[in-house]
Amino acid sequence: MHETIHYRLATVLVSQPGDAVTPAHLARQIALVASRRDRAAFAALFAHFAPRVKSYMLRLGASAPQAEDLTQETMLAVWRKAERFDPALAGAATWVFTIARNLRIDALRRERPTADLAEIAEAASDAPEADGLIETAQSEGGLRAALAALPDELATLLRLSFFEDHAHGDISARLGMPLGTVKSKLRRALLRLRVALEDQR
Repeated sequence: MHETIHYRLATVLVSQPGDAVTPAHLARQIALVASRRDRAAFAALFAHFAPRVKSYMLRLGASAPQAEDLTQETMLAVWRKAERFDPALAGAATWVFTIARNLRIDALRRERPTADLAEIAEAASDAPEADGLIETAQSEGGLRAALAALPDELATLLRLSFFEDHAHGDISARLGMPLGTVKSKLRRALLRLRVALEDQR
């Protein structure tokens, strides 16, 4: 089963040459927090993930203050639960964004106590999945090549969702495309991107 993925594609596309932030590096930082309560390792994790988690929360419809609060809660949970991270089961980004997603679901439950749980889970999964693609990308060039191979419409949807952080509803209104179509085409785009990246391995 593919890992669930909520990580922005822009992580690779905007990274600078020489960046040491790789999935393996992030996993090592979590291990240091788990084994030594290493504050420097946690600071590195916070610097990497906090802005991405906040962007994810905003894309899920949280207000700016709520996104900030949920980001803080997510990173506090990373500190407290670091020993539960198992790199054999999931990548660092998958683990962190699963925590973030669950916290968003909890917040939605508090906001909508009578809502259907399936609807809440759907709302919290509104952002397309992407961190697994980052973890399978061998290089920035490989990811760019995979993106360039997509049809223009799919590439546009990915750009609006991940690079410009638009929520699905915003994309629907902007393109005059039904919301369900936006979601299904984004899933198709991510699947094609995943296949292209796996072909490079």
